[in-house]
Amino acid sequence: MSARAPITLSPDAWDAFLAGLYERGDRLDLRQPGQTYAPDEVVDAWVLSGHAEALRSAEVDGDLWGTLEDIEEEAGSEAEAWAKIVAFYLERGCVLVQVQGLDEPEDWILSEDLARRLGLPVDG
Repeated sequence: MSARAPITLSPDAWDAFLAGLYERGDRLDLRQPGQTYAPDEVVDAWVLSGHAEALRSAEVDGDLWGTLEDIEEEAGSEAEAWAKIVAFYLERGCVLVQVQGLDEPEDWILSEDLARRLGLPVDG
């Protein structure tokens, strides 16, 4: 399987993406026009992190080293660790979402099914 290109969002597009989601129970989904959503269904980075396979974020601790251990890999640096995590999940059909234009990396790995359901532009 060839590596798929990351989904790249601007900070404004990322904020709009999160604002367009809701969480009800254990399900994350797109808000629909004309529907009413309870305040506790709002999705921010913390809520999304519960649905991500892995992440590297200034806002949310993605436990980089714990994730690396979970996939039974080792690395000598954070950059190497993240590269191994990304490779592991991309090989399994996940997608990488990157928010560009921030001072610190904002990278999220989501299952393809979740990314598609949330309206992200998943190719192939």
